[in-house]
Amino acid sequence: MTLTNLTAQIRSKNSYLCVGLDTTLEKIPPSLRTGPDPIFEFNRQIIDATMDLCVAYKINTAFYEVMGAAGWDILARTAAYIPSTHLRIADAKRGDIGNTSHQYARAFFETLDFDAVTVAPYMGSDSIRPFLEYPGKWTIVLGLTSNEGSGDFQQQPMGQGMLYERVIEKVSGWGSPDNLMFVVGATKASEIASIRKIIPHHFLLIPGVGFQGGSLKDVSQAGLNEQVGLLVNSSRAIIYASQEEDFASVARQKAREYQSEMKSYL
Repeated sequence: MTLTNLTAQIRSKNSYLCVGLDTTLEKIPPSLRTGPDPIFEFNRQIIDATMDLCVAYKINTAFYEVMGAAGWDILARTAAYIPSTHLRIADAKRGDIGNTSHQYARAFFETLDFDAVTVAPYMGSDSIRPFLEYPGKWTIVLGLTSNEGSGDFQQQPMGQGMLYERVIEKVSGWGSPDNLMFVVGATKASEIASIRKIIPHHFLLIPGVGFQGGSLKDVSQAGLNEQVGLLVNSSRAIIYASQEEDFASVARQKAREYQSEMKSYL
């Protein structure tokens, strides 16, 4: 998916919502758990209920990898079910020496045909460049995360700024706003303004709105740019808004609330 196509989707739907499919058997409605394919069926109904209100889906691969081969099969079928009009993100946080990253890139961009994959920048340019070699695909680099441990390294002083600022500045030169995004946690809204000074034109993937306490208003005011420039992800707050048989309709209602608020900021 190109930048033009992504921006057009956002404008046509008045939404920059990304729905996270971090699905676990223990949290889906009991009525589905006894079925032959419960997790895929749950994902299918969530996608059907929300596709007109969002522009992207993010699949955290850990929730599928834990199930072994069966989980990878569910992941692949879920990714294939997502409409091609939507950005399909593999939240895999990969990154290794060059030849290994080439295999990761092939796995997610060729075998599974995702549009985007999250990567960790700690090992440097040769661990990320293989992902950037795919036209029409997006590499989403961890910038400033919302977990408590982000202070261990990311927020340590380095020169005149913080390490995360140096990382974002350095990595931004390896790609362009057409193929490179950055992850910034929603609980770091106060830092988004300074990040925008470093990368005014890149898209930011913002997880953490909802259960993690991030404010959609705060991240929107700080992060929107002339191309919109934001994908705001919500996972649990949408897909687990109800654990009863009405889960899909309640998920739709919650997604519509986000979309309505987003429309007011565009």
